[in-house]
Amino acid sequence: MMEEAEVTQQDSPETERAAAQRARTRASAARWDLDIAVFLFAIMIIVIILLFQDIAIEVVAPIAIFGLAMVWVVGWRRGRQLYQRFYDEELSKLEKELEKAVTETVEKTVEETIEERVQKALRERWK
Repeated sequence: MMEEAEVTQQDSPETERAAAQRARTRASAARWDLDIAVFLFAIMIIVIILLFQDIAIEVVAPIAIFGLAMVWVVGWRRGRQLYQRFYDEELSKLEKELEKAVTETVEKTVEETIEERVQKALRERWK
């Protein structure tokens, strides 16, 4: 039991780093979804309509900047939410893999110990 805790504590920073990297990759791939794309196209259409209606650029530019800023904020916020969710999933998955590896190692050691005892008992019996 003590050895398992030591192994878990030693691998914890490495596990967290691996989970963070995997989560970052997954979150960056999923950051821009259909909702954000539709919102971006809506802003673009509004800007084009305003320009065709001969609205002054002083009015259209702030609208376009506000729309782009909103798209960036929504994408950034969604990315952070996805990162946190993916990070938790990856960390859990890596911890389970580590537990499984430790359990398999312990079981293998126990099997070897039992086998050694049986062989020792057989040798003594044959002497």
